[in-house]
Amino acid sequence: MSHSPSGLPSQAIVLAAGRGERLRPLTDRIPKPMVEIEERPLIDHHLSRLARAGVSLCVINVAHLGAQIEAHVGDGRRFGLEVLYSREPEGALETGGGIRQAMGFLRPGPFLAVNADVLTDFDFTALQEAADSLAHLVLVPNPPANPGGDFCLQRDGGVSNAPAPRLTFSGIARYAPALLDAAPAAGRFPLTPWLRAAAEQGRVSGQAFEGSWFDIGTPERLEVARQWARRTSLQFTPG
Repeated sequence: MSHSPSGLPSQAIVLAAGRGERLRPLTDRIPKPMVEIEERPLIDHHLSRLARAGVSLCVINVAHLGAQIEAHVGDGRRFGLEVLYSREPEGALETGGGIRQAMGFLRPGPFLAVNADVLTDFDFTALQEAADSLAHLVLVPNPPANPGGDFCLQRDGGVSNAPAPRLTFSGIARYAPALLDAAPAAGRFPLTPWLRAAAEQGRVSGQAFEGSWFDIGTPERLEVARQWARRTSLQFTPG
């Protein structure tokens, strides 16, 4: 098991294989993680923050126009990372299948994961460990696009499938490989059913994040995120 000096896993998966249908026609020519925020591709933000948190190995899953991501990020050295690529077929493998395949490039032990299509000032070093959980989720207040939320955060830090009150899963998490032990070894499948099954077993923990978080899912949300980045002078210094 490999951990960074901060105590977090020193390895991560950046989920970057999505098609970005709702951002078309922009995503007809560039993959969503390469959309620019403050003149830098969105994926730079995640790689820089992961490196600052002590991550040394990062696997990026790619599909739609993935060659552009690979050409931009390269081996990850300028971010202070070793970057490997998990290449998926056209149409990608969904989050569950994508993580399952990308795990093959990781060392044994837990890992961080972040969706490449979010923008946030979340500090990965604030991610709380939960030794016996299969997943630890960062949850945010429900945005207008997801008013019903995804999971219920209990007072003891456990995450349940209770109908209310729910928060929205931010796409930032720490996972144990055992979460997907019973999942298909390959192919396309979603992650959510496996999270819900683990939650039913009391094996999912979480924490609430009240800071800035944006799901770059539509042109309107992209513009809101860009406005926030301009106001806050968001920096993307590699490493």
